[in-house]
Amino acid sequence: MPNAMSLSPHLRSQGVPKKIAKGCFLFGSGEKAEGFYYLLAGEVRAFSMDEQGREVEVVRLKAGDFLGEAVALAGGVYPVHAQAVRDSRVLYFDRRRVLSGLSREPEAARFFVELLARKCLVLNQRIEALGLRTVRQRIVQYLLGRCSGGGACLVELSGRKSELARRLGTIPETLSRNLRQMQEDGLIEVRGRRIRILDCPRLRAALVRGK
Repeated sequence: MPNAMSLSPHLRSQGVPKKIAKGCFLFGSGEKAEGFYYLLAGEVRAFSMDEQGREVEVVRLKAGDFLGEAVALAGGVYPVHAQAVRDSRVLYFDRRRVLSGLSREPEAARFFVELLARKCLVLNQRIEALGLRTVRQRIVQYLLGRCSGGGACLVELSGRKSELARRLGTIPETLSRNLRQMQEDGLIEVRGRRIRILDCPRLRAALVRGK
C-alpha cells in the first residue's frame, strides 16, 4: 500500500466519516484541495487524463491509505481525479483544522512529517516504474508483486484488462500485445482475468534483463 499507516485515536477523532458509493468521485483534477482522505474500507483509484482523453491510473488505494494529504497541506489543487472503485468508507480531514493543531500537538506533527516523507518515496518509485521501464517490465513487476516467488503462481485480476492497462500507464492494445508475447515466450498463461506465472524465477530474471 502506498501510505498504509494506522491512525491514533486522537487523529481519528479529527476526521469526518463519509461513505463514497462505487463510481462516485472524491475530487476532480484542478479542484482546490481543502482537505484530504484516509481510507477506512473499500478501494479508490487516482488517475489523470491525457490530451486524447485516455486515462492513466496513477495509484490504487485500499484501507489504511491516505489520499490528497500532500497537496492539501501545501494548499494547492488536486492534480488527479479520485474515484471509488467500490463502495468505500473514508475519514475526511479539513486542512485548516489539521494545520492549526500541528503547533500544539508534536505527535501529530511527527506523524504527518513521516507520512509526507513516505509519499515522496512512493512517488519516486512510481516515476521510475512508469518512466524508466518498458510496458513489459511494468507487467512483470505487477505480476511478481502478487506471487509467492516459488515455482508457479496464479494471479487473478480484480478488474478488466483495460483497468490494468490504465494502472500500468499504457493502453489495452499494448497490454494485450505484451501479454500475448509473454505467453508465446512461455512465461505466463492467460485465461480471461487469470494469469498463471509458469516460472517465477524465470520471470524475475526477465525483469532484470528487460526481456
